[in-house]
Amino acid sequence: MSRSLVRWNQFAPSLFEDVGREMNRVLQHFGDWEGQNSYFAPNINVAETEKNYEVSVDLPGLKAEDFNLEFKDGQLWISGERKHETEEKSKTYHRVERTYGQFRRVITLGADIDTDHVDAEYKDGVLSVRVPKAEAVLPKRIQVRG
Repeated sequence: MSRSLVRWNQFAPSLFEDVGREMNRVLQHFGDWEGQNSYFAPNINVAETEKNYEVSVDLPGLKAEDFNLEFKDGQLWISGERKHETEEKSKTYHRVERTYGQFRRVITLGADIDTDHVDAEYKDGVLSVRVPKAEAVLPKRIQVRG
């Protein structure tokens, strides 16, 4: 086992104070983690098949009117808000872990999509979106003469 002496640096404590201040500033950017201003970002899955893009988004506890779907420049925008439930005065809460607030998820799919035939369904807290690819980009089989 070796021991080494580290020279005392009078500037080291201020370095740690600077890091602590910076971490506090970053955390404040995301809001109050224990309050109603906490950050909410629903989980998503994005898959691609030969003919479609398939997006599923976990949005438990929301109604279909609580979120919006839009296409902008080859991107699928999913936005909305999970509203904070009001606390009942007759209850004592021991733990509150649900996150609330506005959210926006942007998924880049490209310009090769057919926005006229997008199919979206919301069931059991999961939004499922099927985005067909444009006919021009689908693979075409070429017949070989022999």
